[in-house]
Amino acid sequence: MIVKGFRVLAAEGPRVFLARVLAKAHGMLVRSAPRMLVSNDDAARVDWTARPPHLEDQITVREGPVDIAWVMSPPGRESGGHQNLFRFIDFAEKAGHRCTIYLYSSMVEQVSIPDVRSMLAKSAAYPNLAADIRMYEPDSGVHDSAQALFATGWETAYPVYLDTSRARRFYFVQDFEPSFYPVGTEYVLAENTYRFGFHGITAGGWLAHKLQSEYGMSTDPFDFAVDKTHYHVTNTNRRNEVFFYARPVTARRAFEFGLLALADFAAMKPDVTINLAGWNVSNWDIPFEYNNLASLDISKLNDVYNRCAAGLVLSLTNMSLLPLELMASGVTPVVNDAPNNRLVSDNPFIEYVPPAPLAIARTMAEIVDRPDAVERSIAMSKSLANVNWADSGTQFVEAFERVMSA
Repeated sequence: MIVKGFRVLAAEGPRVFLARVLAKAHGMLVRSAPRMLVSNDDAARVDWTARPPHLEDQITVREGPVDIAWVMSPPGRESGGHQNLFRFIDFAEKAGHRCTIYLYSSMVEQVSIPDVRSMLAKSAAYPNLAADIRMYEPDSGVHDSAQALFATGWETAYPVYLDTSRARRFYFVQDFEPSFYPVGTEYVLAENTYRFGFHGITAGGWLAHKLQSEYGMSTDPFDFAVDKTHYHVTNTNRRNEVFFYARPVTARRAFEFGLLALADFAAMKPDVTINLAGWNVSNWDIPFEYNNLASLDISKLNDVYNRCAAGLVLSLTNMSLLPLELMASGVTPVVNDAPNNRLVSDNPFIEYVPPAPLAIARTMAEIVDRPDAVERSIAMSKSLANVNWADSGTQFVEAFERVMSA
């Protein structure tokens, strides 16, 4: 258990590690003072029903570069949310804006900035940024010249709200984070952040619509995209393998539900190899033969995808980036049918299936057996020819600059 805990800490960072600890703690009889991703003091001090003066007189920048402060939890080696966040900080820098990253953590253990920088430098999934990286200290706050201040996860919205800077407040929202928790304290604290009056820049249209319609939040979405330098078709033969994005430590990825569907699929197609990747699942009891690929470096994913005809990606909150990455490699994504997924991408090559294990299994079997599988694989990859992160970056920068000048 201790070894597993260290793996989570190193791969996903303190944010996910603490979330796992909290989930375990809910089942314990002896309770200590509550520990959450946000510090108890920050959570207690925010009164979003009575806005402080510094949030009523925020900075406007109509011309020239903007000095942006980003507050985030410490990144992990395999934290997809951080990797995508850094991608957009890179877009901001390339547009001429100055960026500074502040790391926020409620954990008692000190975060090592040199270790964070070393991890970022070694990872192909993180871009090289000019931004300085510092710890966020509530007493001093962000630097005096900051003109824009981004919250990047629900816990960071609290120090961003409390910071006395007049910097204009933004919220980079990648998922509906209350759903990461049972209905309780963390759920309410996460949900309240959508009432703080920040301008939301969201990953996809589902989040933008939800936050606007249910919380009255001003939002701008950016489109999901795919990096085709990493994902492309190399195999133009028939494929006799499938892929499952297996994340037992991430409840919203419905790992157990996926196993039910794959058990049915394995019974239908016993000669098809099932690949599980996303986490080391060797400690789980899985009732069918499979390849445990664990956590793969981004440089190895395209080879795996190009062996597969179908890829099962379950998303119970905001859609994953994987469906588009799979399609770029010629894999048909099988995704649970729900507005949170359809409102992000309506690409006709995504197989949206009702969340019933047998229905999912049948769809995967049909994909493997398609007589036009090779032609369809190439066509779905070509359907993404004009889908690029650079366009999403333009959407982000234009929305940011428009709000800053208003």
